[in-house]
Amino acid sequence: MSPALHAVVVVVLAVGLDLLAGDPPNRWHPVAWIGRALARGRERLCHGSPTTLLVAGAALTLGVTALAALAGGAVGLVAATLGWAGVVLEAPALKSTLALRGLAGAARAVAAALANGDLAGARASLGVHLVSRSTAALDEGHVASGAIESLAENLTDSLVAPLVFFLVFGLPGALAYRALNTADTMLGYRDGALEYFGKVAARLDDLANLVPAPLAALALVAAAGRRAPAAWTAMVRDHERTASPNAGWTMAAAAGALGITLEKPNVYRLGEGPLPVRADIERAIRLLVRAAGVVAVALIFVRLMV
Repeated sequence: MSPALHAVVVVVLAVGLDLLAGDPPNRWHPVAWIGRALARGRERLCHGSPTTLLVAGAALTLGVTALAALAGGAVGLVAATLGWAGVVLEAPALKSTLALRGLAGAARAVAAALANGDLAGARASLGVHLVSRSTAALDEGHVASGAIESLAENLTDSLVAPLVFFLVFGLPGALAYRALNTADTMLGYRDGALEYFGKVAARLDDLANLVPAPLAALALVAAAGRRAPAAWTAMVRDHERTASPNAGWTMAAAAGALGITLEKPNVYRLGEGPLPVRADIERAIRLLVRAAGVVAVALIFVRLMV
Protein backbone atom coordinates (compact mmCIF):
# COMPACT_ATOMS: atom_id res chain seq x y z
CA MET A 1 0.00 0.00 0.00
CA SER A 2 1.44 3.39 -1.02
CA PRO A 3 1.87 6.09 1.65
CA ALA A 4 -0.83 8.20 -0.01
CA LEU A 5 -3.34 5.35 -0.13
CA HIS A 6 -2.47 4.38 3.45
CA ALA A 7 -3.19 7.95 4.63
CA VAL A 8 -6.48 8.03 2.73
CA VAL A 9 -7.64 4.73 4.24
CA VAL A 10 -6.81 6.04 7.72
CA VAL A 11 -8.83 9.22 7.05
CA VAL A 12 -11.85 7.31 5.75
CA LEU A 13 -11.83 4.93 8.72
CA ALA A 14 -11.33 7.75 11.24
CA VAL A 15 -14.17 9.86 9.86
CA GLY A 16 -16.40 6.78 9.72
CA LEU A 17 -15.58 5.90 13.32
CA ASP A 18 -16.41 9.42 14.45
CA LEU A 19 -19.73 9.52 12.62
CA LEU A 20 -20.77 6.03 13.76
CA ALA A 21 -19.43 5.83 17.29
CA GLY A 22 -18.78 9.34 18.52
CA ASP A 23 -16.46 9.95 21.45
CA PRO A 24 -15.30 7.31 23.95
CA PRO A 25 -15.59 7.90 27.71
CA ASN A 26 -13.19 10.58 28.97
CA ARG A 27 -11.00 8.05 30.75
CA TRP A 28 -10.11 6.58 27.33
CA HIS A 29 -10.05 9.83 25.33
CA PRO A 30 -6.64 11.36 24.49
CA VAL A 31 -8.15 14.85 24.28
CA ALA A 32 -9.50 14.45 27.81
CA TRP A 33 -5.97 13.47 28.92
CA ILE A 34 -4.64 16.61 27.24
CA GLY A 35 -7.30 18.67 28.99
CA ARG A 36 -6.39 17.24 32.40
CA ALA A 37 -2.71 17.99 31.82
CA LEU A 38 -3.53 21.58 30.88
CA ALA A 39 -5.84 21.99 33.87
CA ARG A 40 -3.18 20.75 36.30
CA GLY A 41 -0.58 22.97 34.70
CA ARG A 42 -2.88 25.97 35.02
CA GLU A 43 -3.47 25.24 38.71
CA ARG A 44 0.26 25.13 39.40
CA LEU A 45 1.60 27.81 37.06
CA CYS A 46 -1.07 30.48 36.53
CA HIS A 47 0.18 33.09 38.98
CA GLY A 48 2.77 35.85 39.14
CA SER A 49 3.61 38.90 37.07
CA PRO A 50 2.43 39.34 33.45
CA THR A 51 5.86 38.27 32.20
CA THR A 52 5.88 35.20 34.42
CA LEU A 53 2.36 34.31 33.30
CA LEU A 54 3.29 34.71 29.63
CA VAL A 55 6.38 32.48 29.94
CA ALA A 56 4.62 29.87 32.09
CA GLY A 57 1.61 29.70 29.78
CA ALA A 58 3.86 29.36 26.75
CA ALA A 59 5.84 26.58 28.42
CA LEU A 60 2.67 24.69 29.37
CA THR A 61 1.14 25.06 25.91
CA LEU A 62 4.27 24.09 24.02
CA GLY A 63 5.11 21.28 26.43
CA VAL A 64 1.70 19.60 26.18
CA THR A 65 1.68 20.11 22.40
CA ALA A 66 5.11 18.51 22.10
CA LEU A 67 4.05 15.54 24.22
CA ALA A 68 0.98 15.05 22.03
CA ALA A 69 3.15 15.14 18.91
CA LEU A 70 5.57 12.61 20.42
CA ALA A 71 2.68 10.30 21.30
CA GLY A 72 1.43 10.56 17.72
CA GLY A 73 4.91 9.79 16.43
CA ALA A 74 5.15 6.72 18.67
CA VAL A 75 1.81 5.40 17.42
CA GLY A 76 2.88 6.07 13.85
CA LEU A 77 6.16 4.16 14.31
CA VAL A 78 4.38 1.15 15.79
CA ALA A 79 1.78 1.26 13.00
CA ALA A 80 4.55 1.33 10.39
CA THR A 81 5.86 -1.99 11.65
CA LEU A 82 2.44 -3.55 11.03
CA GLY A 83 2.23 -2.69 7.34
CA TRP A 84 -1.28 -2.32 5.99
CA ALA A 85 -2.68 -3.52 9.32
CA GLY A 86 -1.27 -0.38 10.90
CA VAL A 87 -4.40 1.47 9.81
CA VAL A 88 -6.24 -0.36 12.60
CA LEU A 89 -4.01 1.47 15.07
CA GLU A 90 -3.77 4.83 13.31
CA ALA A 91 -7.46 5.30 12.48
CA PRO A 92 -8.68 5.35 16.11
CA ALA A 93 -5.79 7.66 17.01
CA LEU A 94 -6.79 10.10 14.28
CA LYS A 95 -10.45 9.70 15.20
CA SER A 96 -9.61 11.02 18.69
CA THR A 97 -8.91 14.41 17.10
CA LEU A 98 -12.35 14.53 15.41
CA ALA A 99 -15.65 15.40 17.07
CA LEU A 100 -18.40 15.92 14.51
CA ARG A 101 -20.87 13.45 16.04
CA GLY A 102 -20.38 14.89 19.50
CA LEU A 103 -20.77 18.41 18.15
CA ALA A 104 -24.04 17.55 16.40
CA GLY A 105 -25.30 15.79 19.52
CA ALA A 106 -24.63 18.86 21.66
CA ALA A 107 -26.49 21.08 19.19
CA ARG A 108 -29.43 18.66 19.07
CA ALA A 109 -29.64 18.76 22.87
CA VAL A 110 -30.14 22.52 22.66
CA ALA A 111 -32.77 22.08 19.96
CA ALA A 112 -34.57 19.41 21.99
CA ALA A 113 -34.78 21.70 25.02
CA LEU A 114 -36.20 24.49 22.86
CA ALA A 115 -38.73 22.07 21.36
CA ASN A 116 -39.91 21.23 24.88
CA GLY A 117 -40.30 24.90 25.77
CA ASP A 118 -37.39 24.65 28.20
CA LEU A 119 -35.50 27.85 27.44
CA ALA A 120 -33.54 27.64 30.70
CA GLY A 121 -32.42 24.12 29.85
CA ALA A 122 -31.45 25.20 26.34
CA ARG A 123 -29.41 28.08 27.75
CA ALA A 124 -27.67 25.74 30.19
CA SER A 125 -26.91 23.13 27.52
CA LEU A 126 -25.55 25.79 25.18
CA GLY A 127 -23.30 27.23 27.88
CA VAL A 128 -21.98 23.88 29.08
CA HIS A 129 -21.30 22.21 25.74
CA LEU A 130 -20.99 24.77 22.95
CA VAL A 131 -20.09 28.37 23.88
CA SER A 132 -18.11 30.23 26.52
CA ARG A 133 -20.31 33.37 26.59
CA SER A 134 -22.88 34.01 29.29
CA THR A 135 -26.17 32.43 28.23
CA ALA A 136 -28.39 33.36 31.19
CA ALA A 137 -30.21 36.20 29.43
CA LEU A 138 -30.36 34.86 25.86
CA ASP A 139 -33.71 34.58 24.12
CA GLU A 140 -34.60 31.64 21.87
CA GLY A 141 -33.20 33.26 18.75
CA HIS A 142 -29.84 33.99 20.34
CA VAL A 143 -29.68 30.51 21.88
CA ALA A 144 -30.24 28.98 18.44
CA SER A 145 -27.71 31.41 16.99
CA GLY A 146 -25.08 30.37 19.54
CA ALA A 147 -25.60 26.71 18.70
CA ILE A 148 -25.28 27.31 14.97
CA GLU A 149 -22.25 29.55 15.43
CA SER A 150 -20.55 26.77 17.38
CA LEU A 151 -21.43 24.19 14.75
CA ALA A 152 -19.94 26.35 12.01
CA GLU A 153 -16.80 27.37 13.89
CA ASN A 154 -16.08 23.83 15.01
CA LEU A 155 -16.22 22.45 11.50
CA THR A 156 -12.68 23.82 11.35
CA ASP A 157 -11.53 22.64 14.79
CA SER A 158 -13.28 19.27 14.82
CA LEU A 159 -12.66 18.06 11.27
CA VAL A 160 -10.89 20.20 8.70
CA ALA A 161 -7.80 21.26 10.66
CA PRO A 162 -7.04 17.81 12.15
CA LEU A 163 -7.34 16.22 8.70
CA VAL A 164 -5.16 18.88 7.08
CA PHE A 165 -2.47 18.47 9.73
CA PHE A 166 -2.66 14.67 9.46
CA LEU A 167 -2.33 14.63 5.69
CA VAL A 168 0.64 17.02 5.83
CA PHE A 169 2.42 15.98 9.04
CA GLY A 170 0.92 12.60 9.96
CA LEU A 171 -0.38 11.67 13.39
CA PRO A 172 2.10 13.94 15.20
CA GLY A 173 0.62 16.91 13.35
CA ALA A 174 -3.00 15.97 14.03
CA LEU A 175 -2.44 15.35 17.74
CA ALA A 176 -0.29 18.46 18.12
CA TYR A 177 -3.04 20.51 16.53
CA ARG A 178 -5.65 19.03 18.87
CA ALA A 179 -3.46 19.79 21.90
CA LEU A 180 -2.93 23.37 20.74
CA ASN A 181 -6.62 23.87 20.03
CA THR A 182 -7.53 22.44 23.43
CA ALA A 183 -5.05 24.80 25.07
CA ASP A 184 -6.70 27.73 23.32
CA THR A 185 -10.15 26.52 24.40
CA MET A 186 -9.08 26.23 28.03
CA LEU A 187 -6.62 29.09 28.39
CA GLY A 188 -7.10 31.55 25.53
CA TYR A 189 -9.29 34.17 27.22
CA ARG A 190 -8.85 37.89 27.83
CA ASP A 191 -9.83 37.45 31.44
CA GLY A 192 -7.61 38.21 34.42
CA ALA A 193 -4.42 36.18 34.53
CA LEU A 194 -5.42 34.26 31.38
CA GLU A 195 -4.92 37.47 29.38
CA TYR A 196 -1.20 36.65 29.63
CA PHE A 197 -1.15 32.96 30.57
CA GLY A 198 -3.20 31.93 27.53
CA LYS A 199 -1.81 34.42 25.01
CA VAL A 200 0.62 32.04 23.30
CA ALA A 201 -2.04 29.32 23.06
CA ALA A 202 -4.49 31.77 21.48
CA ARG A 203 -2.00 33.17 18.98
CA LEU A 204 -0.66 29.77 17.93
CA ASP A 205 -4.20 28.45 17.48
CA ASP A 206 -5.00 31.46 15.29
CA LEU A 207 -1.90 30.70 13.22
CA ALA A 208 -2.70 26.98 12.93
CA ASN A 209 -6.18 27.72 11.58
CA LEU A 210 -5.24 30.36 9.00
CA VAL A 211 -5.55 27.83 6.15
CA PRO A 212 -8.09 25.31 7.54
CA ALA A 213 -10.70 27.97 8.41
CA PRO A 214 -11.10 29.36 4.87
CA LEU A 215 -11.08 25.77 3.52
CA ALA A 216 -13.92 24.87 5.88
CA ALA A 217 -15.82 27.98 4.83
CA LEU A 218 -15.43 27.11 1.15
CA ALA A 219 -16.76 23.64 1.92
CA LEU A 220 -19.84 25.24 3.50
CA VAL A 221 -20.31 27.37 0.39
CA ALA A 222 -20.04 24.28 -1.83
CA ALA A 223 -22.49 22.42 0.41
CA ALA A 224 -25.03 25.25 0.29
CA GLY A 225 -26.43 24.19 -3.09
CA ARG A 226 -28.67 26.88 -4.55
CA ARG A 227 -27.73 29.22 -1.72
CA ALA A 228 -24.02 29.00 -2.55
CA PRO A 229 -23.95 32.57 -3.96
CA ALA A 230 -25.51 33.92 -0.76
CA ALA A 231 -23.08 31.90 1.35
CA TRP A 232 -20.15 33.22 -0.68
CA THR A 233 -21.36 36.82 -0.39
CA ALA A 234 -21.82 36.60 3.38
CA MET A 235 -18.46 34.89 3.82
CA VAL A 236 -16.56 37.54 1.85
CA ARG A 237 -18.46 40.48 3.37
CA ASP A 238 -18.71 39.44 7.04
CA HIS A 239 -15.79 37.16 7.91
CA GLU A 240 -13.74 39.99 9.43
CA ARG A 241 -16.47 41.08 11.85
CA THR A 242 -15.43 38.63 14.58
CA ALA A 243 -12.53 39.17 16.97
CA SER A 244 -11.04 35.84 15.91
CA PRO A 245 -9.28 36.02 12.53
CA ASN A 246 -10.64 32.56 11.69
CA ALA A 247 -14.06 31.96 13.26
CA GLY A 248 -15.82 34.50 11.06
CA TRP A 249 -15.09 32.56 7.88
CA THR A 250 -17.28 29.56 8.65
CA MET A 251 -19.89 31.40 10.72
CA ALA A 252 -20.51 33.96 7.98
CA ALA A 253 -20.65 31.25 5.30
CA ALA A 254 -23.16 29.27 7.37
CA ALA A 255 -25.32 32.35 7.95
CA GLY A 256 -25.47 33.01 4.22
CA ALA A 257 -26.13 29.36 3.39
CA LEU A 258 -29.04 29.21 5.84
CA GLY A 259 -30.45 32.67 5.05
CA ILE A 260 -30.29 33.81 8.68
CA THR A 261 -28.48 36.27 10.90
CA LEU A 262 -26.03 34.94 13.45
CA GLU A 263 -25.48 37.37 16.29
CA LYS A 264 -23.44 37.58 19.46
CA PRO A 265 -25.17 40.50 21.18
CA ASN A 266 -23.11 43.69 21.20
CA VAL A 267 -20.21 41.92 19.47
CA TYR A 268 -21.07 40.96 15.87
CA ARG A 269 -23.83 40.26 13.37
CA LEU A 270 -23.23 37.94 10.42
CA GLY A 271 -25.47 37.32 7.41
CA GLU A 272 -28.87 38.71 6.53
CA GLY A 273 -32.35 37.62 7.55
CA PRO A 274 -34.06 36.76 10.84
CA LEU A 275 -32.42 35.23 13.86
CA PRO A 276 -32.57 31.43 13.67
CA VAL A 277 -35.29 29.30 15.24
CA ARG A 278 -35.07 25.79 16.65
CA ALA A 279 -35.58 24.11 13.26
CA ASP A 280 -32.58 25.97 11.84
CA ILE A 281 -30.28 24.06 14.18
CA GLU A 282 -31.14 20.81 12.40
CA ARG A 283 -30.71 22.56 9.03
CA ALA A 284 -27.28 23.68 10.18
CA ILE A 285 -26.34 20.12 11.19
CA ARG A 286 -27.31 18.84 7.74
CA LEU A 287 -25.26 21.63 6.16
CA LEU A 288 -22.32 20.70 8.38
CA VAL A 289 -22.50 17.03 7.36
CA ARG A 290 -22.59 17.93 3.67
CA ALA A 291 -19.65 20.30 4.10
CA ALA A 292 -17.73 17.61 5.97
CA GLY A 293 -18.24 15.28 3.03
CA VAL A 294 -17.11 17.94 0.57
CA VAL A 295 -13.92 18.76 2.44
CA ALA A 296 -13.05 15.12 3.16
CA VAL A 297 -13.38 14.18 -0.52
CA ALA A 298 -11.39 17.24 -1.59
CA LEU A 299 -8.54 16.54 0.84
CA ILE A 300 -8.44 12.87 -0.13
CA PHE A 301 -8.29 13.79 -3.81
CA VAL A 302 -5.43 16.23 -3.22
CA ARG A 303 -3.50 13.66 -1.15
CA LEU A 304 -3.82 11.03 -3.87
CA MET A 305 -2.65 13.50 -6.53
CA VAL A 306 0.50 14.73 -4.77
